[in-house]
This record gives sequence, structure tokens and C-alpha cells, in this order.
Amino acid sequence: MEEATGKSDGKSEARAGKRQWSWLVLPGVALLLAVLVRGWVAEPRLIISDSMEPALTYGDRLLMEKVSYRFHPPRAGDLVVFEPLPSADRRGALRVDAHIKRVIALPGQEVRVHEGRVLIDGQPLEEPYVAEAPDYEWGPTRVPEDMLFVLGDNRNASADSHVWGFLPRRNVLGRVCLRFWPLGRAGSL
Repeated sequence: MEEATGKSDGKSEARAGKRQWSWLVLPGVALLLAVLVRGWVAEPRLIISDSMEPALTYGDRLLMEKVSYRFHPPRAGDLVVFEPLPSADRRGALRVDAHIKRVIALPGQEVRVHEGRVLIDGQPLEEPYVAEAPDYEWGPTRVPEDMLFVLGDNRNASADSHVWGFLPRRNVLGRVCLRFWPLGRAGSL
């Protein structure tokens, strides 16, 4: 008889108060989880150039994971996402907050690009993923400590370590682990 008397039992007011705020809790928790996942676990990336063709093509959507490099350093063959170096900016090129390249050589390894082949410690690197053989010469040079030598798979159309030098490991944001779009090419990388 609450309506007839105009009196409240207190419980119904408490329930109404909870209902007023409950619509904020679920979206707030979801937002917090999304921020935490994106900041510490994984985030999507979009390919906006042809420098990684044929493995990655313009418009591919990828998932970059941020966890594995907390437990081990990047490995040769990994596709890494990194903050670009100031020397990586090219005049007229689209400025982006991150680049994607393949790790070719690790600290202490000697790298040379000679007669269309990439040589690591004097041994030719098997590269079934490249668009075409490099048409430039580079090195030989030893990769310094805490640095990486990275190249785009589209060797002759990629601004990478052969253009701007070694990549500091501290610039690596994560590892590309999955292509999720387009669906016909979706899968692990």
C-alpha cells in the first residue's frame, strides 16, 4: 500500500537507487577491460602499405599481441610492430604511429645483402615469403646489442633497416600473431 499512503518501506528506494546506477556498471567494466586488454595484451592493426607483400597486403587487419616479448626477446622471422625511428620517416610518406617488418637478424649476427640474397653469418637466408630478391647491396655489418635488423617482405619497396639502420629493441611494441580480415585469408602468421 505504498502508493495509497505515500510512505516508503526503504527497500524499494534502495532497489530503485541500485537500478539507476546498474546501467553504468556493465559498460564501465567492459570499457575498463577493453583498455586493459588493448594496453597490455593485444590490439588490432591495419596494413596501409605494400612493404610487407605478399605475406601482408593493403587492407589486411591483424592482431598484435604484447605478451610474449615480456618472456623472451624477438626471434628471427617474427613480424614485429614497432614505433618508427625519426630516420624512418620518408618525405611524402604517410606518417603512422607504428610500422610492421620481419626480424631478419638478431644482436651479434652479421648481416649482408649481396647479389640478391640476404646472408646471416655468411649463410643465405631461406625466404619463401619475399616478393622478389633485393636489388641492393648492404653490409656486411654486425647487429649491435639491443638492436634488430628488420626488412619488409617486399624488399625493393620497403623503407626498413637497409635504409634507416638498426631497430632498437625498446621500440618493439609487439608481435603480429593473427590476420583476422579478410576472412578468406584469416589465420595465424
